[in-house]
Amino acid sequence: MTIRKLLIANRGEIARRIMRTARALGIRSVAVYSDADAGAPFVREADEAVCIGAPPANESYLVVEGLLEACRRSGADAVHPGYGFLSENAGFARAVIDAGLTWVGPSPEAIDAMGSKAEAKALMESHGVPTVPGYSGEEQSTAHLRAESSKIAFPLLLKASAGGGGKGMRIVREEAELTEAIEAAKREASSAFGDSRLILERYVEQPRHIEFQILGDRHGNLVHLFDRECSVQRRHQKVLEEAPSPGLDPALRDRMAQAAVAAGHALSYASAGTVEFILAPDGEFYFLEVNTRLQVEHPVTEMVTGLDLVALQLAVAEGTPLPFTQDEVTLSGHAIEARLYAEDPDNSFLPCTGPVLDWNVPAEEGVRVDSGVERGSEVGVHYDPMLAKVIAYAQNRTEATRRLHACLESASVLGLTTNRRFLCRVLDSAPWREAALHTHFIEEHADALRDPLPGQRLVDAAAVATFQHVSAIDEAREILPALSYGWRNNPLADERYAWTAEGVESAIAVSIGQITGSSWRVEVNNEAFKLEVLERCEGSVLVALNGLARRYRVRTLGERVWVHDGVYTITLAAQPAFPDKDDEASEGGCQAPMPGKVLSVKVKAGDAVDEGDALVILEAMKMEHTLSAAKAGTVKEVLVSEGEQVDGGDALVLMADTDDEA
Repeated sequence: MTIRKLLIANRGEIARRIMRTARALGIRSVAVYSDADAGAPFVREADEAVCIGAPPANESYLVVEGLLEACRRSGADAVHPGYGFLSENAGFARAVIDAGLTWVGPSPEAIDAMGSKAEAKALMESHGVPTVPGYSGEEQSTAHLRAESSKIAFPLLLKASAGGGGKGMRIVREEAELTEAIEAAKREASSAFGDSRLILERYVEQPRHIEFQILGDRHGNLVHLFDRECSVQRRHQKVLEEAPSPGLDPALRDRMAQAAVAAGHALSYASAGTVEFILAPDGEFYFLEVNTRLQVEHPVTEMVTGLDLVALQLAVAEGTPLPFTQDEVTLSGHAIEARLYAEDPDNSFLPCTGPVLDWNVPAEEGVRVDSGVERGSEVGVHYDPMLAKVIAYAQNRTEATRRLHACLESASVLGLTTNRRFLCRVLDSAPWREAALHTHFIEEHADALRDPLPGQRLVDAAAVATFQHVSAIDEAREILPALSYGWRNNPLADERYAWTAEGVESAIAVSIGQITGSSWRVEVNNEAFKLEVLERCEGSVLVALNGLARRYRVRTLGERVWVHDGVYTITLAAQPAFPDKDDEASEGGCQAPMPGKVLSVKVKAGDAVDEGDALVILEAMKMEHTLSAAKAGTVKEVLVSEGEQVDGGDALVLMADTDDEA
């Protein structure tokens, strides 16, 4: 069968990536999109696009009949699911096949076999693939799970039987934590996957997360495409991935590769898939799962093997045998992928929303950028907050690290909070350079990975922000536009401004006045500068401050200004001349960090709470977020109830202040 028109049942960067290969192969592409994605880059870049519903995924990207109707309307003869959404849904795969379309992925039977972690574990054990000791039975009462845990010993790992991505996963170190952890994991698993079943496993301390890419065809051929290391994670989700793993010697790599191939044969696997393992410090490895889809991190494998995995998936779906044998697959160089997220590393990696006011991620030599956004995009609450994948390739790990670090450091992503600078810190850390990796790398090195903004960078950014601000005002002036900036018929003092910055207690005072057309005098917190404009274009300015020249990218929205100085991103807000003192949000309470749904309210008015006590559990951006008391006190008022939808910034719980308690 020949694929002529491919519908991509996904969105964002993976939709664009699949389109790129389809275009190269002469296959027309069809995008599907929700109302929220109508202006997204992947919609414009497709040959055709079909709107499939409202922004919530369960009203659009997860509606099987809507996707099949999009195939009928567009005349698509094949479906590629990407990753996430319905990519590992056997029912969707069957529906596509029953509709007479080509499914680009493994068989529904293979997906079914891996759909339950418990059943997958039993299948792997029967084929000699090593698995972690634990419990994966059908009896799922809390009492029974507690009883089974006593046979395994702590620490334990609770995992959702039906899913992955860290959802429904909890580490339990003491028996006293077990009941609450079981209930929370079940609730999250049910919300994410519609299945609350859990499995219990012995928790392996400080393991490495190693996975092998496998590829099979419909003629019984199956090979591995070597390994990837995915140990740097937060919330059990990967942040940095690389190929090959720096933690495997040739003998161990061969043993794990053989186990991965055995897992593939157990499934009669035909397509691209990933066999995931954990590697214990003692060198023993254990099966985790088979991801029956393309992985987010597949580009690192492509770069070290020279293969196009999407092109191979399409060829397999058309019935073509693999074009190579295992001996013909070679490994060359080293590749590292960083996931660039809209999230706040300084606030437990909480997802963030907002507009993308500037998008400048330069793809230099050896660097590939797979992005889902562009300048003008809006990151909302309905989907995963990943903005892009930045992948660097070189002949060795050190050079690949340097290339990736340089790209991320110079990248300007303004308008919302991202993990860009955090990724740079990881890549610049001694443990990363020494490849001392494990799945708790971020927690272990949290203090070393913090990156306080140098005071001089803040001062410089305030000077540049003020210059851009007054220049924008002058350029927008409609009255006597021919007059130069600051013209007066009598001498007046320089203009004065005040800025606030995140993490800085006191305001930043700035005065500014023009000397000549391109020269300005600026004073920041009583520090004097001569500011010279060497080059200026839309959104970017080359400025010398007392003779030190840097290029700055600057964007403004309302009273906020974002400045990227080539290394740091500084967010400033104009201090209001008349601050609003009528602030109802009492110190110590909590506000919604983003729009979401209240899952649980843990307190009531009059309750005494300690610092760190849970107040409200909020579901937002596909994750549960526990909002805690910032300090000890008494609950004054609870403003929300379970099941209620809230907006970002809404006050949820108010705390009584000292005077109230007295």
